[in-house]
Amino acid sequence: MLEHKKNTYFGTQGKSPWYRWDGTKFDCYIVGVAGGSGSGKTSVSERIIANLNVPWVVVLSMDSYYKVLTSEQKIEALNNNYNFDHPNAFDFDLLLENLKDLKEGKRVEVPIYDFVTHSRQPQTNTLYGANVVIFEGIFALYDRRITDLMDLKIFVDTDSDIRLVRRLKRDIDQRGRDINGVIQQYLNFVKPAFDQHIQPTVKNADVIIPRGLENLVAIDLITKHIQRQLNERRYSFRWELLKKIDYNEELPKTVIVLEQTPQLKGIHTIMRDRDTQRDDFIFYSERLASLVIERGLSEVTVKDHQVTTPLDLPYMGKRCNEKICGVSILRAGGIMENGLRRVVKDAFIGKILIQTDPTTGEPLLHFAKLPNNIHDCYVLLMDAQIATGAAALMAIRILLDHNVPEDRIIFLTLLATRLGLHVISNAFPKVKVCTSMIDPKINEETLFIEPGVGNFGGKNIDCIYLSPTIEHETLNSRIITILHIQIDTTEHNHLYLNDTNRIINNLICFSFNFYIHLIIIICANFLSN
Repeated sequence: MLEHKKNTYFGTQGKSPWYRWDGTKFDCYIVGVAGGSGSGKTSVSERIIANLNVPWVVVLSMDSYYKVLTSEQKIEALNNNYNFDHPNAFDFDLLLENLKDLKEGKRVEVPIYDFVTHSRQPQTNTLYGANVVIFEGIFALYDRRITDLMDLKIFVDTDSDIRLVRRLKRDIDQRGRDINGVIQQYLNFVKPAFDQHIQPTVKNADVIIPRGLENLVAIDLITKHIQRQLNERRYSFRWELLKKIDYNEELPKTVIVLEQTPQLKGIHTIMRDRDTQRDDFIFYSERLASLVIERGLSEVTVKDHQVTTPLDLPYMGKRCNEKICGVSILRAGGIMENGLRRVVKDAFIGKILIQTDPTTGEPLLHFAKLPNNIHDCYVLLMDAQIATGAAALMAIRILLDHNVPEDRIIFLTLLATRLGLHVISNAFPKVKVCTSMIDPKINEETLFIEPGVGNFGGKNIDCIYLSPTIEHETLNSRIITILHIQIDTTEHNHLYLNDTNRIINNLICFSFNFYIHLIIIICANFLSN
């Protein structure tokens, strides 16, 4: 069984590529924010994020990494005799592991610590896709192994009386503590720990912010510095791929092209005809997808398996013991989901929404929904066509960031160019690509496949386009929420995100029926009176 999926939503702005044209990644920019308890570390971090106003900057709190207390320690904590402000109270090893993964751009499951029961909740918070991580905590600058991972180190210096007042308010309101217990703990543990362990870490800081959140000038300077780092890490390569990749070379051995049979050419003829009706186009697209998926599945490892026939005779055959997960690249990749379910009826399907930036032409990641243990699966990555390979690079990079081995990814596509195939092979040489046909040319001005199929996604699906220039983020978020409902139900009633027209029609029909029933009820009440 595959574990449930979690959503990662990057907003209507989308996330630009965080890797180079050869697939190598930029390291995440980590900012450490330290200071005494109640100094305003969290408030400063949140203000920096608000000033940046981008969805790929996150705060990681050290409070999530308190150690789980034993029964004896819980009794001490209940009597305010356990020192939560000592370095030994934190799980630095797990923290170091998570920060290393975030630095490398991998997905991380952050524990949720319950300060009432002093234990970790079974749920976790998923962090993925952050270009900047702001790590805040009282011992953020304490461990040399952790500070070595940081690009910028900040110490928030606030008056001790103000820190005490803030701690009283926080522990009483948010953590269910009583005032006497908080004061006792402050005098016995918090203040001595600050003097012995926290204050000395100021020497490790690059920047000291006096007065915390009140120091708007310092916060503004730090924000501008981080913005410069973000701008330096922006990398546009879609148009450069034409110059960097020699796509006239022999096709890589990892590329599989279906045999060009009359049936295959006939399907392509119908699909490429501009006069083909939409229903026919969808039918033959799904038929072609089934052929590509069947060929791609032949690359999955199988083992000998013996069964007994109805005649009570043995038969030695083959069985695939691997877990199969399909991941469609939306929009156009959604058309291949039906083909996958026809071949593997119980296949689990994830989704990645990648759209092209209308101003730069670069791919933007808007949404990802993948199983938690996708790294245990053979992943069939599906998109209708590969032109430059820019979207394919992004999708493969996402899977690798979720710890899927490169040699367990099979990219399935209906149509490809030599450029796109060489781009994938150059960046990820172990990824196999299976396509039904290769078109000879890509237009260097428009980057369209020629002769091609045209806008594959537009022919297959009626879509809502979420423009990044729309000012009303809330409206777009509501639309995304509606689409997420459809994603959550794919395993049960086979509704698809790509059939947005069906979603809208259902909403319209619901509204129409609601008002009709309302009118009937009003008329019935009026006549009865």
